[in-house]
Amino acid sequence: MNKTIVIIGGSTGIGKSFVEKAAQDSSNKIIAFARKDELMKKNFSALDNVITAHIDLEFFNEEKFSKSIANIGPIDVLINNAGYLVKNNFENLSHEDFLKSYQINVIGIMQAVQIIVPKMNPKGSHIVNISSMGGFQGSAKFPGLTAYSTSKAALCSFTELFAEEYKDSRIKMNCLCLGAVQTDMLEEAFPGFNAPHSAEQIASYIYSFATTQHEFMNGKIIPVSLSTP
Repeated sequence: MNKTIVIIGGSTGIGKSFVEKAAQDSSNKIIAFARKDELMKKNFSALDNVITAHIDLEFFNEEKFSKSIANIGPIDVLINNAGYLVKNNFENLSHEDFLKSYQINVIGIMQAVQIIVPKMNPKGSHIVNISSMGGFQGSAKFPGLTAYSTSKAALCSFTELFAEEYKDSRIKMNCLCLGAVQTDMLEEAFPGFNAPHSAEQIASYIYSFATTQHEFMNGKIIPVSLSTP
């Protein structure tokens, strides 16, 4: 496909599987960002078309991030996959729990997008935000996930607002609200639960969506789940 693809949150789970899927096409160039940079270097050492770089959305450094993408571009696809989940009863969630959840799940993403937008391919590019069914209005909600689900809902709202502001450009943004996927994050939140999809299956879906669907939709919040809301 000959795409330049950036993913934020590419070290484990869906992110790792996405990088591996995108790298199967040797004409693609993938730049993977994550806090666990050393783990990515190990995971992707055999993939010649993958570059890894460090990012910590909790303590987002605009200058450092700007330098890390200075020689990249034009970017065809940006995947915002980073996420942080804390599970606790509402009355026991701390101020720090809320701050960290929102900073990683939505504020840090918005800060990164501000810097990346000038690098997006003006001839046609796609930003895909990875949210959760927990942040999808009208879906079933689970106790203990107030900080996580509300921050992921904010990511949905950002998608709609960005799409409106940039509707006259060729930069499109959509949001995928994922249902249960078999990842370490799911296992930590719901021990023993068997999800209907693997990280590899969902990563393949995201790759196909990200590289094709910006020609047909913009600002859409799309549930990706076998269950109804």
